[in-house]
Amino acid sequence: MEGEELEREDAEPEAVEGIDEKPEAVEEQEESEEAVCGAKKRVVPGIVYLGHLPPRFRPLHVRNLLSAYGEVGRVFFQPEDGFVRRKKKAAAASTAGGKKRSKYSKDYTEGWVEFRDKRVAKRVAASLHNTPMGARKRSPFRYDLWNLKYLHRFTWSHLSEHLAFERQVRRQRLRAEVAQAKRETDFYLRSVERGQRFLAAEGDSARPNGTWTFAQRPTEQELRARKAARPGGRERARLANAQDQARSNRGLLAKIFGAPPPSESMEEP
Repeated sequence: MEGEELEREDAEPEAVEGIDEKPEAVEEQEESEEAVCGAKKRVVPGIVYLGHLPPRFRPLHVRNLLSAYGEVGRVFFQPEDGFVRRKKKAAAASTAGGKKRSKYSKDYTEGWVEFRDKRVAKRVAASLHNTPMGARKRSPFRYDLWNLKYLHRFTWSHLSEHLAFERQVRRQRLRAEVAQAKRETDFYLRSVERGQRFLAAEGDSARPNGTWTFAQRPTEQELRARKAARPGGRERARLANAQDQARSNRGLLAKIFGAPPPSESMEEP
């Protein structure tokens, strides 16, 4: 009897040990499944593009309005061009009646908003597009509509690269314009110096006289004057004038009396 009791006592601990080993294996399997699920449900940020920004709309406003739908990360607004800004500032100063301080604020043209989860970004872009910005009646943006678009597979690094590229293009354009203006200025200064040397060589800085080196073709009056200046030229000119006058008289008489002109009468014999 004592031997049977000892065998039973030895078998009971073995059973207990087997029961303890099962929960440990189950826990390891659950931990592995949670790790896989966590890897599958990894949070990926998403970016929403704002195509319309009303006047006096700031990043703080968009953060306050969109944070109700999800966690908002980085926000960037593109400021308007400097030329447009100066033009608006001048218009505001003119309408203010010449006051020193005009009520003009810096405005923005477009913006990008980063959400913590891209699923939230998609849902916000789909639900708020073409809806009023301000829900309250006294909101200054009540009559402005959201213009939202979710950027698929777009990250904040892409935005940084895009802005850096635009900045570089703007600098190159400005550098080219400055070089063109410098060339035009140098050409103008060279032309002025050349003109001053030209006037100084003539002696009179006010009127350049006789410095043109070109051959003008003589006119008919000059040719007649040269012929008349030759020996016997006056008599030849007088005879030529008399012959011209006689021809004109003959032609006039032939027209009056109906006789053939002197040229035809000379050709018939």
